[in-house]
Amino acid sequence: MLRIYGSAKSRTVRVLWMVGELGVAYDQKDWLPRSPETRTPEFHAINPNYRVPAIDDDGFILTESFAINLYLAKKHKSPLYPSDAKNEALALQWSVWEIDRLDRQIVNYCRHTRDLPEAERKPELAEAAWKEVVPAFDVLETALTKSEWLAGPAFSVADLNVAAALIRAVSLDLGKWPHLKAWLGRCWDRPAAKKARAMREVK
Repeated sequence: MLRIYGSAKSRTVRVLWMVGELGVAYDQKDWLPRSPETRTPEFHAINPNYRVPAIDDDGFILTESFAINLYLAKKHKSPLYPSDAKNEALALQWSVWEIDRLDRQIVNYCRHTRDLPEAERKPELAEAAWKEVVPAFDVLETALTKSEWLAGPAFSVADLNVAAALIRAVSLDLGKWPHLKAWLGRCWDRPAAKKARAMREVK
């Protein structure tokens, strides 16, 4: 049985989206980042960095969400894992492209433009974050102008990994990047994506 450590309110949503696509049975420890449970010796043995998500797949442990998704897609022989070497390389490329950093900058931008109480917002931090977001969105827009998907002719783990990291970008004004906007819509309109997002948004 696959065991997933982490709450859908964290980056674990990426893995929950993937298992939804695969139809894989799993057991979940619904732990938030920095929760007391992630500070226990049990979890430290699984993930010395104390971070979620992490998985234990019958004794095989992985602790990085993008690697987890690549592993699960390949293990279960899913069509989401590219079947040829070039698209496999593209899936790996996009999964290690600076999307974790981009995710953090989008968080900073949202926090200091809308999520924090107005008195706590720091416009200079929002501006600095946006300066890093824009060129990354430009890269994606260019790639998606050439193809509807990032690695091959159909939705793949590459699209899932990047779109999952950009979950907060769905609510941003993406008018300057029409291909990026349309691609994000296609990704997040998938049934498994909607289910994972609904799990994240439960109060």
